[in-house]
Amino acid sequence: MMEVGDYTFLFALGMIFAFMDSFGIGANDVSNSFGSAVGSGALNLKQAVLIASVCEFLGAFLMGSSTADTIKGGLIDVNLFSDQPELLMLAMVCSLVGSSSWVLFASSRGLPVSTTHSIVGAITGAGIAGFGFGAVKWAGVGKIVLSWLISPLIAGAVTAAIFVFTRWLILQHQNSLKRGLTALPFYFGVTIFINVFYIIFKGSPGLSLSSLPIGAIIGISFGIALVIFLWSHFFLKVYLRRKLEEDEPLKWYHSFYVRAVSTRTRAPENIEELSSKEKAFNDSGIEADGHANSDLVALDDVKPPNMFQRLFQKIKNTLFAGLNQDITKNSEAVEDIHSTSTKYDSKTEQLFCTLQVLTACFMSFAHGSNDVANAIGPLTTIYYVWTHANADVANAPVPAWVLAYGGIAIDIGLLTFGYRVMATLGNNITFMSPSRGFSVSLGTSLTVLTCSKLGLPVSSTHCITGSTTAVGLSSGGGFKSINWKILGLIASSWVFTLPAAGAVSGLLFALIINSPHKM
Repeated sequence: MMEVGDYTFLFALGMIFAFMDSFGIGANDVSNSFGSAVGSGALNLKQAVLIASVCEFLGAFLMGSSTADTIKGGLIDVNLFSDQPELLMLAMVCSLVGSSSWVLFASSRGLPVSTTHSIVGAITGAGIAGFGFGAVKWAGVGKIVLSWLISPLIAGAVTAAIFVFTRWLILQHQNSLKRGLTALPFYFGVTIFINVFYIIFKGSPGLSLSSLPIGAIIGISFGIALVIFLWSHFFLKVYLRRKLEEDEPLKWYHSFYVRAVSTRTRAPENIEELSSKEKAFNDSGIEADGHANSDLVALDDVKPPNMFQRLFQKIKNTLFAGLNQDITKNSEAVEDIHSTSTKYDSKTEQLFCTLQVLTACFMSFAHGSNDVANAIGPLTTIYYVWTHANADVANAPVPAWVLAYGGIAIDIGLLTFGYRVMATLGNNITFMSPSRGFSVSLGTSLTVLTCSKLGLPVSSTHCITGSTTAVGLSSGGGFKSINWKILGLIASSWVFTLPAAGAVSGLLFALIINSPHKM
């Protein structure tokens, strides 16, 4: 009979592989939200990683507790483990091994996969290995298979509708900038309404906001959207008109009080004056007037770094290597695909940058609140069994330190490895611009919200891939605007997610429980 505190090594292994699984979530799923923002140029890679890290951690820490319930005990019958709760600990450790292995492999190849499907497949595999097919709740697994078709098709249709409408209303006209400025407040209002509604209605179980009456949720969302609409109409629209049409050198913070900012003109560059200030010096550090260049002389006095400085620099370069990647650099084949898409006025496209970033932030926040459960759900089960010596985990509370642990691991994964999937969704499937990226983000958010509440199984990864494909098909080049080779690899990785993670988890669990042991 298991006692409290037994099998500490399983808890330790659970901590390690839960970190790896959360790391993989950051490297893969989190990149979904900001891939199109980076690919379109609305954000650079460092900005996207910084914003996503904050949004994901806050979503995971503040709102991620209740989403772990299904992962903890909603996939296999935990009553089967009541006589030997230590086997449930082992099953969850094996599940984390299987899930993290597959997600990290897919991330290394730049393939966006569903981390939810990965952990579901892993837990299913462990359940089959331990107790046969009867231990698995197959209705949930069937919904996941169905989502392979439902998610991308519905999200693609919604995204295509948004982009085609935006193209018809704004982009394809000669006076597109003027039309865009007129429509901008309405776009902001609708976007804020949808995203706030999304957070309250689906993505905030930890704050119990989803239990509010539907009328209250609509009222709160509409109130916030109205405030943003008024600000956009009276301030942001004026700010963007002066900045884009009149080319005034305004700062971003001027958008909050632009009506009080006097008219500014951009100072012309005096090329002759700049040239006269430039002094030529030769390779030895001697300037044209015969004097030594002080900057180069100072370099001679710099001491070489010591061992600890070199070690610190090496660690720093390793940790931040993902931030220094150029994911906007494309191969000739990808550039050929991009060339088939219609390009619109660059100033008009800039109107959608803020909208795209805003929508990506909301997506990332809600994602952190939901998908952190993929890793911390099994870890919570392991921790509860270790501290209580029973398998009654259905109502096990999720400790705050577990949420923080998962959130930190997600951020580290995004920081070091997220650029690979960002490159795939941002550039490699189709050409991405701010208006297209905004359509992708909003279409994905709207699809996940609606389908989840209707009971239709959807995956945010599959949704955003379908949205990206749909906006490419609507970009003017038809089928030629899509990188079908990459898309085929992505679809194949979806099919292999369940069996691959399940096979690793199940084989490992079966090998351990059927191995000879000392009596």
